[in-house]
Amino acid sequence: MQLLTFTIAGQPYAIPSKRVIEVLPLVPARPIPGTPEYVTGLFTYRGQLLPLVDLGTRIAATPPPRRLSTRVIVVEFPAGTPPDANFPIGSGPGGTDGIEFAPAGLARMGLVAENVISIRSVEEAASPLATMALPHAPYLGQILRIEGRTGTDATTVQLIDLERLLPEDLLRGLFPHSTTPSHAAE
Repeated sequence: MQLLTFTIAGQPYAIPSKRVIEVLPLVPARPIPGTPEYVTGLFTYRGQLLPLVDLGTRIAATPPPRRLSTRVIVVEFPAGTPPDANFPIGSGPGGTDGIEFAPAGLARMGLVAENVISIRSVEEAASPLATMALPHAPYLGQILRIEGRTGTDATTVQLIDLERLLPEDLLRGLFPHSTTPSHAAE
């Protein structure tokens, strides 16, 4: 498995690269009143309005500095099964010409992170380290020590579970055309 690595509050994290659609420069977002502070708002991606989640605020309670290395990672993750597989995720009925459709059962969102560094192979990882089960942070996954190419630049990264990143009620609000999985974050 390949991982996309980045930093949050100076610490390395990763997500499976198979979930990454594209990495973009930081984009402006339209705020969504009533959402948690870590939901920056909505942004337009290829004709869709997608939620934008600030990983710094969500995970470390501090937004990443706005630098050239601050990026938006567009991801796709299981969020239940839409009632109509031909209904575009993040769009209303009618007027769908030019809108890219997400596969049935998948939702898309943008994640703000800093130093979106590289794709690393899990095959480069030493045995996984212990993982704590934190009820208030179920989205924090396995911790891996990834050996560098030279053998001297190893990195310890923590995986982020995209399916558990948002609380279930927020998933239902942001992705109303899908039914959320029962194991979503609380």
